[in-house]
Amino acid sequence: MTDLLSNYLPILLFIGLAAIIGGALLVAPWLVAYRRPDPEKLSAFEAGFDAFDDARMKVDVRFYLVSILFIIFDLEVAFLFPWAVAFHDIGWFGFWSVMAFLGVLTVGFIYEWRKGALEWD
Repeated sequence: MTDLLSNYLPILLFIGLAAIIGGALLVAPWLVAYRRPDPEKLSAFEAGFDAFDDARMKVDVRFYLVSILFIIFDLEVAFLFPWAVAFHDIGWFGFWSVMAFLGVLTVGFIYEWRKGALEWD
């Protein structure tokens, strides 16, 4: 029974250390916080100047399209690195699978390009 409990000792130490660090991170701002804020600190801040418009204004759809394109190509890179590392072991099936993946992404990129999503006027 003691052997079983000794196997869990590193996990208990990790949980205890995490609790101590978490508690310290919760208490430290309360101890270090500046207690007398001035009006400048309490004023609204938006990129260095006062807010001039409503925060609930409509955002152009191009921002969303650019973010979707970023996610698509970021995922492409995230999938290509492991593929390149394991390229020797996966053979022709892995090669053609990734080529199909890149083909689908290329079709999506051409579609976005034709629709004008990459034009920023």
